[in-house]
Amino acid sequence: MTPKSITPVLLCGGSGTRLWPLSRKSYPKQFVPLMGEETLFQASAKRLSGTGDALTFQSPLVLTNSDFRFIVTEQLMAAGINPGAILIEPEGRNTAPAILAAALHVAASDPDAVMLVAPSDHVVPDAEAFHAAVAQGLAVVEDGDLVTFGIAPDRPETGYGYLELSAKPSGSGLPVKLSRFVEKPDAARAEEMLAAGTYMWNAGIFLFRARDIIAAFEAHSPSLIAPVQAALADALPDLGFLRLAPGPWSGAEDISIDYAVMERAPNLSVVPFTAAWSDLGGWDAVWRDSGPDAAGVVTSGGATAIDCEDTLLRSDSERLEVVGIGLKNVMAIAMNDAVLVADLSRAQDVKKAVDALKAKGAAQATSFPKDHRPWGWVETLVTGSRFQVKRIVVHPGASLSLQSHFHRSEHWVVVQGTARVTRDDEVSLLTENQSIYLPLGCVHRLHNPGKVPMALIEVQTGTYLGEDDIVRYEDAYARS
Repeated sequence: MTPKSITPVLLCGGSGTRLWPLSRKSYPKQFVPLMGEETLFQASAKRLSGTGDALTFQSPLVLTNSDFRFIVTEQLMAAGINPGAILIEPEGRNTAPAILAAALHVAASDPDAVMLVAPSDHVVPDAEAFHAAVAQGLAVVEDGDLVTFGIAPDRPETGYGYLELSAKPSGSGLPVKLSRFVEKPDAARAEEMLAAGTYMWNAGIFLFRARDIIAAFEAHSPSLIAPVQAALADALPDLGFLRLAPGPWSGAEDISIDYAVMERAPNLSVVPFTAAWSDLGGWDAVWRDSGPDAAGVVTSGGATAIDCEDTLLRSDSERLEVVGIGLKNVMAIAMNDAVLVADLSRAQDVKKAVDALKAKGAAQATSFPKDHRPWGWVETLVTGSRFQVKRIVVHPGASLSLQSHFHRSEHWVVVQGTARVTRDDEVSLLTENQSIYLPLGCVHRLHNPGKVPMALIEVQTGTYLGEDDIVRYEDAYARS
């Protein structure tokens, strides 16, 4: 039997505020190695790749925003996966416009293509079981059904939406017709649904043919068709990416796929999935899915627990050791610039902390000291009134833009690898322990000509040290 071809669609534009301070708007949880060496995005892409007896996955189509476009390609390449189309959303408009754009893009070359749409930040340890569930859904997809995946609940969870099935799953894994979507319940109602056996968690994963989901949009949310079609028709290629046109895209309603289509469509089936799954929607989920020890304790990074119970201790900073003594039902997560300490039962309230930090103007609400760039990354080490010290790491073969500054001068000291530095008309090759001074106003560029990452310490001095004090003359990454 020829394996059925599947086009994976990965959605990766979310901010994951419930996992603050590790996940922030500038670098959300899908790009973080949260549950091992791989990032959630890489694990998701690998899960939706390869060829088996029943399925063969095409290169993934990814929807993301401009800030993450180079992170997406870098992480896919590191995972050994060649990306398909990468559509850049000018702004977040929720999942319905994103999925419609993906369907229209796929349908342009093959209206009968089968699409598997999935978030890029879920944990599904058993990829083989997931592939088997996808194969079960293909039969009803061929009949024109829209398929969603229901997770067999193992507890009365109040943090998830539910799917009410028309009958109890038989245990065969075969699709069951969907009766209705159910909003997040209170604790008592969640207990009732767990006991009933006809309710499953809504995983937000979908399987359908491109033409069938487009037809569903035309029937149930026709107002989305014109702006999304226009955004795709006027999209501009950009270094291998496809930037959706911002004007028409802004006219698309900000709405989820559930509200726009799924709750209105009559042709929905649910594939029951009984293997392990988590959306890692909070630190309580990280604690639970990390496998607590006999005392209910999970530690990672530079963390030590002494006489603790039901506690999560985590340090994602090479400079900070976290030690808990006699703690019970506590989570403590440390980064270089922020520490979260809370009762584990209040994990869903972490987003309130982010809102509070935003209200007081704290940069930690959304940004990391370590900022990922297409050429590598930069980390702020020390900041003063008229100076700033940063660590800059440049990938092999990568270059920063040719640029100058109005308000600051810079001093670079190479601490690892080799740097080729352009300073006005002069080009210098610097190795470890060598340095160069870049006076205010000079036109300069940094390039790594070597085969290993290059690192340097940058000392900035001047009256204004903001990132917007950059005039770019040339840039390999087409940044303005």
